[in-house]
Amino acid sequence: MDLNWSDSEEAFRADCREWLTANVPTGLESGDTATGFAQHLEWEKLLHEARWSVVSWPEAYAGRDATLWEWLIFEEEYYAAQAPQRITQNGIFLLAPTIFEFGNQAQQDHYLPRMSAAEDLWCQGWSEPNAGSDLAGISSRAVRDDEAGGWRLSGQKTWTTRGAFCTHLFGLFRTDAEAERHRGLTYFLVPLDAEGMTVRGFGRLDGDEGFAEVFLDDVFVPDDDGTAATMQRGGILGEVDKGWGVAMATTNSERGLTLRSPGRFRAAASRLVDLAVQTAGDGRASSAALDAVTDAWIDAEAYALYTLGDVTDLVEGRSPGAKSSYNKVFWSEMDVRLHRAALDLLGDRAELDGPWMRGYEFALSGPIYAGTNEIQRNIIAERVLGLPRK
Repeated sequence: MDLNWSDSEEAFRADCREWLTANVPTGLESGDTATGFAQHLEWEKLLHEARWSVVSWPEAYAGRDATLWEWLIFEEEYYAAQAPQRITQNGIFLLAPTIFEFGNQAQQDHYLPRMSAAEDLWCQGWSEPNAGSDLAGISSRAVRDDEAGGWRLSGQKTWTTRGAFCTHLFGLFRTDAEAERHRGLTYFLVPLDAEGMTVRGFGRLDGDEGFAEVFLDDVFVPDDDGTAATMQRGGILGEVDKGWGVAMATTNSERGLTLRSPGRFRAAASRLVDLAVQTAGDGRASSAALDAVTDAWIDAEAYALYTLGDVTDLVEGRSPGAKSSYNKVFWSEMDVRLHRAALDLLGDRAELDGPWMRGYEFALSGPIYAGTNEIQRNIIAERVLGLPRK
């Protein structure tokens, strides 16, 4: 593995840094509020117009045909510039790789351009009231309607991030009630304005209101006939009753490199070091707090180096598979430690609402979302290390 960037990669870095420096907005509200979401949507459209919204996608879908290495560079520059969170991340970083792998050509041609342009905004329909991280335990169902030529979906999804503001939902539904837990599931794409769909937003502990419960009451999804008009009403990704494998592709993206690139944590660690320099200068930082800063910076660098190995594997055609659970456990716990180190530096001032406190509150959810870390450790034990089930 060559750790040196080529001349063309350095030129790519210079291009994206120049554009970000000139265009990154400031002062946006949280993307998990109605007002902030609308502000972030304008930013997403600006990214699209400049072809920075999906740099690693083919040019035909508004990308730049960038390599995975160049994508890493863009992510580093994006977070170093303190650019806004991506409200399109569930679509672009989670669903899109799955469409590239399992979608037919008509689906790719329909969904991907609309996703890159932030016309369709996707949320994830995994969690249910009685099946949080136990994805195979879902009870929402899809019943075949041969006469109408499609499927009728019923059930409830919950903890749907930004579901209150998005336009579409992807998720698993049980299509064979008699099958084993991991079988008889199908991966559906559904518009949130379909007849029979009810979206009910609710607030989070930090005051933002982006979460939603989604209720489906006999929502009809037609069979795919390859036309845009039909696909706009929803469809199936992959094969009927084989949605588990499709969902695992999405979760591997969610837990691994795609959703949480190292640039995000390296930029946060850099800001933490700046904060430590400020507080050490006036003698308010304890040696223990400064040690925590050092550990956080080392963790962020270690994660960056580890992900270079991941990218090498992907470039050479090797899927991380269940090993993405390593990433998820590491980045989610690292994020908590990093923000806690900042709060220790700030002392009493940390209790005031500010970016570090809000970052800490969000980091606390990291070990829970994208599959709890307890579930991830079970996956590592059973599927990576080959240990027996309890």
